[in-house]
Amino acid sequence: MTEAHAQPAEAETHALPAEAVRAATETGQERLRALLAALTDDEVREPGELPGWTRAHVLSHIEGVALALARQARYALRGELIEPYDGGRPARAAAIEAGAVRGAAALGEAVRAALAEASAAWAAVGPADWQRPVKHRNGDLRSALLAWWRELEIHTADARIGHAPRDWPRELCHHLLDHLSPRVPEDLPVVLTSTDDTFSRRYGDAGAPAVTVSGPLTDLAAWLAGRTPHQPLDCHRSGRTIRPPELLAWP
Repeated sequence: MTEAHAQPAEAETHALPAEAVRAATETGQERLRALLAALTDDEVREPGELPGWTRAHVLSHIEGVALALARQARYALRGELIEPYDGGRPARAAAIEAGAVRGAAALGEAVRAALAEASAAWAAVGPADWQRPVKHRNGDLRSALLAWWRELEIHTADARIGHAPRDWPRELCHHLLDHLSPRVPEDLPVVLTSTDDTFSRRYGDAGAPAVTVSGPLTDLAAWLAGRTPHQPLDCHRSGRTIRPPELLAWP
């Protein structure tokens, strides 16, 4: 995918220090802990944002991914590589289903324990460690921490327990608009423009008429993440109002 235009806000995403991301994940974890406290058994059986998943499924997934990425950090600090999940994606899916049958109290306790392990594992990473390799996406500790930040924030919103995409922090939105840019179709020039931030970015052929998609920064990030924007996005091409383009798969 080629880029013909990127404002300084885009470059800011790449410059976000790992320590700042770690602090942001701690904030997100504290938020989730607080939200878990009020959940009842009936509420965890209600639908989450993801098709076919209850809130319990989403929370069980957060538990699993917290532990999976925490162990990437633990092993990387030993100079070892390990798969995020023993047994791969089938085992991950089975664990989510098994975990989703728990009641609110047991589920909340398990998620809080996973968050505690995530906090401890990532706190052990020093300033010189962020480029240590990990098995997750064949990346490094910084990329694994960013993955945990995305998973935590997006799936907390998916659980529908009081934190929605419109509440996502500005820094996360810029990161998502960068990380998820491969979802924009390569054969269709698209300009994403925030109406409440400096973000503006063009994808695709600079010479062809572009589809312009505009709205608040959180709504652009939600759309690119495959979630429902808080309000409909404004989408035009050659002066005509159209539907936002279909997005490609997650990178």
